[in-house]
Amino acid sequence: MPKQQPSSSFMRGTFILSVAAFINRILGFVSGMFVARVLGAEGIGLLMIAHPLVPLVITITELGLPVAISKLVAEADARGESARVRQILRVSLAVTGFLSVTLTTVSLLGSEWIASILLSDQRAYYAMLAITPIAPIVAVSAVLKGYFRGKQRMQTIAVSDVLEYTVQIACVLALVHLLMPYGIIYAAAGAMAASVISEGVSLMFLLFSYKLRREAPLPGETWGYHLKTGKRTFGELLRIGLPSTGHGVIHSIYGAFQPLLITTSLAIAGVSTAVATKQFGLLSGFAFPLLFMPSFITQSLSTALIPAISEAAANKDRRLVHERMDQAMRLGLMIGAPATVILFIWATPLTTLIYGAPEAGLLLKILAPMFFLHYFDAPLHAILLGLGRANASLWNYVISTVLKAVAIFVLGSELGIVGVAYGMGIGIVILTVLNFFSISDSIGFYWDIRPYVRVSISMVMMGLGGLCAIRYLGDRGLPLLWNSIGSIAFSLLVYLVIMSLLDISGRKRKHFLSWGK
Repeated sequence: MPKQQPSSSFMRGTFILSVAAFINRILGFVSGMFVARVLGAEGIGLLMIAHPLVPLVITITELGLPVAISKLVAEADARGESARVRQILRVSLAVTGFLSVTLTTVSLLGSEWIASILLSDQRAYYAMLAITPIAPIVAVSAVLKGYFRGKQRMQTIAVSDVLEYTVQIACVLALVHLLMPYGIIYAAAGAMAASVISEGVSLMFLLFSYKLRREAPLPGETWGYHLKTGKRTFGELLRIGLPSTGHGVIHSIYGAFQPLLITTSLAIAGVSTAVATKQFGLLSGFAFPLLFMPSFITQSLSTALIPAISEAAANKDRRLVHERMDQAMRLGLMIGAPATVILFIWATPLTTLIYGAPEAGLLLKILAPMFFLHYFDAPLHAILLGLGRANASLWNYVISTVLKAVAIFVLGSELGIVGVAYGMGIGIVILTVLNFFSISDSIGFYWDIRPYVRVSISMVMMGLGGLCAIRYLGDRGLPLLWNSIGSIAFSLLVYLVIMSLLDISGRKRKHFLSWGK
């Protein structure tokens, strides 16, 4: 019985975080939809241009400590070392607090110089200023969330995340509507300020939750005592946290320069700055939120997959490793297949109904087929980490990012925003393929091909059924909203029926493909 408790607690925590992620995705999507309608593509473009500096500051200040904190706190808590738990938390808060406040201060003092380098549209300056104070808030929140993960208090994290998104929706709607009469520049800054306010409310909740259930410190156990005697703890935190920082730093650096890269390539293609900002908003603010919408399930799966693969690999149980890999890939397939068909066929109706921006439909249609591989990439990345191949995952990301940047610049300079969309899609394909080959090189890759054949046939039939339904309902004069709802529902029904029929007919046949070792 004792051995089942950690597994049960882990699965329960995973389920809670998955539910919270789903709620947050819906809330974030609704908030983004309203903001997109009010600000338009140009305003969203300003938000996207102003935002990338902050993730870089947050990544540097966190130093990968949240992951290290959860691990060390869980180990110390299991041994009943409450004083060590407090030392881990206090050392982490001191480090992240000092770094985040220092870097945020530098960012604010050098904001004009930073804006002249990073911002392709200087109208995003006020939005960049408004979002900069979020860095220390997020950094401290991340430390507390790492502590709660180590204590297996997933409910606290879930509630704080839902609270954050709820407050953000209320604040962003209020501030955007309040500032819109003064111009789109100030409205965009208001949307950024809403994120700072919501993060602050979430942090207050985390602090209150910590104080509510914290254990009383021992006599003489002060902040100064923990910091003076915490050299060993600090070293352990860095040893675990720094390797996971590399991926985040590269991602943040690229994210900071991506808007400039895109707008520069569009300028070479003959697109003005204002139009380039609008087109960037269509791509990043309209198309990508729809593409990422279904992926919360695979992201939650990836969180649970890392320890599952690690455990099986440590026990040298190759069969169990491949079994869990196959389960993860099947889930990615089941989520990604119908989502890809819907996003491809109903691209323009979706962007029209949700954002009032039919021009974003073309970009969504271009990206949807290539983005299908993204639903496999998160599990593949988690498998590599579980196998202890973090370096391979990092280098794959570096290579794919460099090639993606080249593709965006070359294709964007020739084809405009359409070329940029193709370049981003190429980056997704390259990263997924590289991760696949890295796993194959480590332990081989074996999977039952039957589900993939069934899904492929079902996707084709789903698409054909959807097109027929669109035409039939259109001939009956139904409005776009009801035409889209009815045709999507019919296509999903076709998908499920074909999947069931093929599953029954092919249940007794087993076909496997292998790759690598």
